[in-house]
Amino acid sequence: MIDAETSDPSRSAPADPSGRALRFAVDTGGTFTDLIVGEAQGSVGIYKAATTPEDPAAGVLDALAIAASDAGESLEAYLGRAESMVHGTTHAINAIVTGRTARTALLTTSGHPDTLVFREGGRQEAFNFTVPYPEPFIPKALTHEVGERVLRDGSVHVALDEAEVVDLLKRLGDDGVEAIAVSLLWSIVNPAHELAIGRLIEAHLPGVPYTLSHRINPSIREYRRAMSTCLDASLKPIMGAYMSGLGERLASAGFKGRLLVVTSQGGVMDAADVARAPVHLINSGPSMGPVGARAYAGDAASETLIVGDTGGTTFDVSLVRAGRIPRTRETWLGRPLSSHMTGMPSVDTKSIGAGGGSIAWVDSGGLLHVGPISAGAVPGPVAYGQGGIRPTVTDASVILGFIDASFFLGGRMELDRDAAVAAVRREVAEPLGLSVEEAASAIVGLATETMVQAIMGITVNQGIDPAHAAFVAGGGAAGINAVAIGLRLGCHTVLVPETGAVLAAAGALVSDLMAHHQAMFHTDSRAFDMDGVNAVLDDLESRCRGFATTTGTDPAAVEIDWSTEARYPDQAWEIEVPLRAGRFRVPEDVAALVEDFHKTHREIFAVDDPTSAIETVGWNATVRCKIGADRPGRIRVPASFEPLARRRVYFAGPGWTDTAVHRFEALAEADTIVGPAVVESDFTSVVIDPGTTARRDAMGTLVIDLDSQEP
Repeated sequence: MIDAETSDPSRSAPADPSGRALRFAVDTGGTFTDLIVGEAQGSVGIYKAATTPEDPAAGVLDALAIAASDAGESLEAYLGRAESMVHGTTHAINAIVTGRTARTALLTTSGHPDTLVFREGGRQEAFNFTVPYPEPFIPKALTHEVGERVLRDGSVHVALDEAEVVDLLKRLGDDGVEAIAVSLLWSIVNPAHELAIGRLIEAHLPGVPYTLSHRINPSIREYRRAMSTCLDASLKPIMGAYMSGLGERLASAGFKGRLLVVTSQGGVMDAADVARAPVHLINSGPSMGPVGARAYAGDAASETLIVGDTGGTTFDVSLVRAGRIPRTRETWLGRPLSSHMTGMPSVDTKSIGAGGGSIAWVDSGGLLHVGPISAGAVPGPVAYGQGGIRPTVTDASVILGFIDASFFLGGRMELDRDAAVAAVRREVAEPLGLSVEEAASAIVGLATETMVQAIMGITVNQGIDPAHAAFVAGGGAAGINAVAIGLRLGCHTVLVPETGAVLAAAGALVSDLMAHHQAMFHTDSRAFDMDGVNAVLDDLESRCRGFATTTGTDPAAVEIDWSTEARYPDQAWEIEVPLRAGRFRVPEDVAALVEDFHKTHREIFAVDDPTSAIETVGWNATVRCKIGADRPGRIRVPASFEPLARRRVYFAGPGWTDTAVHRFEALAEADTIVGPAVVESDFTSVVIDPGTTARRDAMGTLVIDLDSQEP
């Protein structure tokens, strides 16, 4: 723990003279843009607007306009009361997937131009040689070798030929290069040559953004370091323009607060800072799901939480283990093994194309599929009446009575059930010889199984038994099959936070300002270099303190989380192991690290070797500056509710069933619901299967007990 230093007043949000400052958190999804507003009295408001893929900022402003109207204020006056806005965005990953990144050149050590070609990974189908390997992220035509060579001990074997670099930069300028990535061998030990190239770029190509690998990702693994460097450089022009454009549009609309952006590490950074290192934005949106889940889990936060965030386009799965959110450096930009890897640490999430907007279709062999194609925000599900003609999971849910067509978004959007019925009949029921209800139930059931398999991949494959975990359901479409997923996994409990429909935005509202620093230093527990390790940790803490002094928030406390990347001797890959303290003082500290490594290895792989020594390769320090409350707050409860009528709901097995419908916000802590039932809010419908009981806890979370029902 370290104390925060003096804040930078230039980064402080303006004081609100009325004392009614607001905090905004926005998550831009594929179908809806979610907004959660933290209010001065501790309550929160939730709002949704359709995402505008061609202009994401427009969807943000639309959601803010809805919130301002609800408050009875003009947008300008409403935004003028804002203290901060946290923005989660998919703009970076969308730019990569669609190939809209900048024209980027890669400069690398002479004799090593194929780092991005060799890459890492393999094949999804080991013996299918017809599947081509992906093209390198930076084409060979834009990859240039530089005359220099640093050895692994940091000594210079071949000095940098600066005249050659200057000539190369002139050619790059003539070639229309918009960004430059510099990744040289062993720059993580001696960065002198990379720094020299950086100075030459500034002198001869002023204004062209560049990234040096030893700064963005000081990793020993050459491919990962080169990839993250290339990604960062290629994103700088587009993300710099997006961030500045978003800031200007918010300012012109009346926003005078602090603009923060969600990072892949599960924290937030100032928009200006993240524009200078946009590689941190690649996994921005999904990283907040487990943060929100942990905030609302209550007593269950100390257990293993399986977090499912079901949006309109994707289903994102993540974990919380004993209060910690696992991270990984193996984040792929497509299919695992057969695409490219970011190489940067990020919250460990798995995303699949299964959500409320996933399209159901029958192939030529008569097999039903759900996803991965999504109707997205445009045209959306058939029931939206915006031009969609192919049935989705949402359409099936409307047919089954899981979603009330007249109460969608609290009644602000009327759904067309008849159109959904016609689409499911035409595309699924008739080809399969089923009734419309049976076809709709099959669509939801298949979507459930797809999600369960994704969860298995992140739990069972890491030694986690779902039967010993609670399932936290987030996202607007989560409640449709949350109980079905929990039963299929064998979980003892399903938790649906009251802000679950905007779980990622809720997580963003309570997230910390965060920066991740790392350094490479190899040592062995049999001859542990305590002085060398402590010197590295001293440098990391100094960098963390430097970050704390620039946060401008005057947090009550600043915390540093320490970890190391370690392995058994001669093992190919490392695992991340938390450190008990930020320094090694006595031999017992080393023994504790070895013990923790064996325990972590056993948790992940179900095996360990307690008699073996360990090697440490990298050291990490994550600094967290708290800027808000530990929990987002409770939803504002209106003075009165329109009663929700009972309705017929179709459950697989019993069929159409007369079902009680409860208002989520109106449930008291002492109320107990016995299924079959539906719990509805303006933004989600939670289906309580027959024989399952549910109650609301002190945090407002709907706690569904599955132990009383057989799977």
